[in-house]
Order: sequence, then structure tokens, then C-alpha cells
Amino acid sequence: MTIRPGLLALTLLLTLSGQAQAYSYSYAAAGKEPLIDAREALLGAATDGKDASATLSEIADELTYLEEHHKVELQAPLAAAIKGKDAAATAALLNRAYKAEIERRLEGASQNLGDYQSAKVLVVKSKRFLDVILPSLSEGDRKAAEQALAKVLDAIGNPGVFGVGAKPADAAAFAEAQKALMAVLAPL
Repeated sequence: MTIRPGLLALTLLLTLSGQAQAYSYSYAAAGKEPLIDAREALLGAATDGKDASATLSEIADELTYLEEHHKVELQAPLAAAIKGKDAAATAALLNRAYKAEIERRLEGASQNLGDYQSAKVLVVKSKRFLDVILPSLSEGDRKAAEQALAKVLDAIGNPGVFGVGAKPADAAAFAEAQKALMAVLAPL
């Protein structure tokens, strides 16, 4: 059997472009997340009673945004919990911030369902926040949250390869899965 040079070149090109695209999606989704990056420093400060004002000022913009747009009070209670050496309250407040970030990212994905790449990046970024919250949930809630997020990701559709295997976004399924995820996270 003879493989034609053109077919071989096309196969190689498709393979390499797919790998590059997968890398770019994961790289874009892996960007810095100040709230996640600050977690250990804030919990350590709450445990040891150290000054966390520098770390809090680094994430002030993110916290202010969440307070204004998601109606959660974070900055003052977080500073008080750290000052009071209350690691449990600090962790709970950080989880509340992460829940608001998940909500924010999924709202953005919902508004961008027509743009697969943008929606996928936002859903993947919301998963980073969910992964930090999962250990504080019960086993049943962990499974329910992971299943709901998987349904959210499935609902954004798939562009396929050159249109082959394309699956359109399903706004109703997205909204239902998003609602289910937020219901699991509601007690936080």
C-alpha cells in the first residue's frame, strides 16, 4: 500500500495543529488566579496570626469585583478572620469567594456559548476554583458538583474537526447544569 505524500503531509499537519490548539486551550485556561494563589498565604497567616495585609492588598481588586457584582461581603470579614487567627472562617470565606468566581465564569461562558473557545476557557477556569472547594464538600456533593460541571462543559458543544462531529451549544442544558452546580455550592 502506497501512502501519497500529500495525504501524509495533510495528516501530519492536522495532528500537529490539533496538538498546538489543545496546548493553547490548556495554557489559556491555566493562567494565574490571584485568589487561588493567595489561599495558602492567607490560611497560613490565619493559623499563625501573621500580618496578611500585603496578600489581601494583592487580591483587593478581585475581592472588590466579587463584592460589587456578586453581592458577597469578603474583604472586611476576611481581614477580621485572619486577624482573629480563625483559619476555619478564613477557609470558609475563601470558599465563598471561589463560589462567586465559579458563578462569574459560568455566567461569562453562558454569554459566550456561540464562541466555543471562549466558553470552554471560562468553564475550565471555573473548574480550577471548584477543585479548590471540593475537599470541603461531602462525598455526595463532590460527585454532584463534578457531574454538574461535566454537564456544563458538554453543553457548550464542540466545533468538531472541519465541522465533522460538530455539536451545537445547548443553552437550556447549560443553564440547567449551571443551576444544579450552584445549588450544590449554595451552602458555602
